[in-house]
Amino acid sequence: MSTLSLPSSGRLGLARGAVELRQFFRSKAAVGFSLAFPALLLVLLGSIFKGSGDHPESTVAQVFSASMIAYGIVSTAFISIGTGIATDREDGTLKRLRGTPMTALAYFIGKLLVVVVTTLAEVALLLTVGVLAFDMALPDEAGRWLTFAWVLALSMVASTALGVAASALVRNSRSAGVVLNVPVVALQFLSGIFVHPISSLPHWMVNIASFLPVKWMAQGFRSVFLPDSLATQELAGGWEHGRIALVLGAWCVIGLALCLTTFRWTTEDR
Repeated sequence: MSTLSLPSSGRLGLARGAVELRQFFRSKAAVGFSLAFPALLLVLLGSIFKGSGDHPESTVAQVFSASMIAYGIVSTAFISIGTGIATDREDGTLKRLRGTPMTALAYFIGKLLVVVVTTLAEVALLLTVGVLAFDMALPDEAGRWLTFAWVLALSMVASTALGVAASALVRNSRSAGVVLNVPVVALQFLSGIFVHPISSLPHWMVNIASFLPVKWMAQGFRSVFLPDSLATQELAGGWEHGRIALVLGAWCVIGLALCLTTFRWTTEDR
């Protein structure tokens, strides 16, 4: 007698991701706000500090253009995923999925697919603003684009995993904005996203930021889109690609471990 085999977690995850993408893009307000807000902040910061403290080879606005990519990823991955899972848990979506062949891994794959699509759209928008509004030059070297690719990939995985883990702290969708946005905004200041140069921050802030992923995400993107001469403005006086990969890779592992230990299908799960 032949038996029917269940779809793999990969296939289930891709199918779930396709459903969530359709749901996301049907909400025009959510799409507009989540994608436009980081770009709006970039326009404001770049315009306010334009011409103030410019480097001979790059303007402050161009530095913000590179650094803000990190904030865009955190916005579309960490905040959106954390809020989305809290909503799914509250409205019973996760409880219904638990009664299907859907595994936790498949659910995470579906969320990661949404993150990849929305993050690529976010990054494309931020780069467009940086190029058109602030004359940021795109790299013409393959090596810089390779750096961009691995920094982007590690940043997306780490932010998504941490967003899944953080969803356990959110009791309901109404409180998600406060629970997730407040620490994220604070982290942007700690990590030097909204401040230039990062060395102007107090030492205690810099020390905290050095253990967290956002500082390294921003530094990685600055190394791609800014001249090498600006590496002297980093804390260590260089881009530190090896350390960037090490820290972001470690946060990917930490985030995945937290996902496995904190993820709950319902509010009653412990």
